[in-house]
Amino acid sequence: MQQYLLSIYQPDGDAPPPEVLEPIIRDLTAVDQELRSAGAWVFTGGLPPASTATVVRARGDELLITDGPFTEGKEHIGGFVVIKAPDLDAALVWGGKYARASTLPVEVRPLQGDPED
Repeated sequence: MQQYLLSIYQPDGDAPPPEVLEPIIRDLTAVDQELRSAGAWVFTGGLPPASTATVVRARGDELLITDGPFTEGKEHIGGFVVIKAPDLDAALVWGGKYARASTLPVEVRPLQGDPED
C-alpha cells in the first residue's frame, strides 16, 4: 500500500486562545483515532515554530549553516502525518478530515519508493 505525507500548514505567530484551540484538538484526536482504527496510521509528528529550524547547505566541500526556516513565509508546516492508503483518492479523504478538524490547509503527497523496502 502506498504511503502519503499529510503536511499541516499553520500560520506563524502565537497559538489561538484555549477556547478556540481545545475544540480543534478534540476534533484532531478523533480523526487520529479513526485513522488508527482503520489501520492507515504510520507516523505522526508535531513541529515547533519555524524559527527553531536550522538550514544546512552544501557549498563544495563546506557546509553553510543558517538559523531559521529555508524560506520566509506567513505559514509553516506545524505537523505531519504519514499514512498508508490504496490510492491518492483515499489519501485525500484523510487529508480532508485533517483539514476540517484542524481548520488549516493540508498538503497530501505520495512518498517515493516501496514502503516494504
